[in-house]
Amino acid sequence: VQLQASGGGLVEAGGSLRLSCAASGRRASDSATMGWYRQVPGNQRELVATMISSGITNYADFAKGRFTVSRDKSKNTVYLQMNSLKPEDTAVYYCYYYAHWVGRDYWGQGTQVTVSS
Repeated sequence: VQLQASGGGLVEAGGSLRLSCAASGRRASDSATMGWYRQVPGNQRELVATMISSGITNYADFAKGRFTVSRDKSKNTVYLQMNSLKPEDTAVYYCYYYAHWVGRDYWGQGTQVTVSS
């Protein structure tokens, strides 16, 4: 599975960004769990939000009320709408794909999100 993420960039505090990630390849399937993690240099990668195939979502506490994860299963694409961004949201955001039928996860290349104060 290949994951192609886009949509990162520089935004002022209080602004919004929308990340996209498209999955492709032989094992790409709308049955997968897809979502987003983020990482700040020197810190561990942390969950932002995920969505399983049925549409059930899981959000980190910091993301609740500000971020929304969604999917277009026909395109094997996951989105992350980020509103009311804060400087502490600055990180590299990684697309995540979990193929539960083979017990394997995949990661995108990461997209930088920078929020200025």
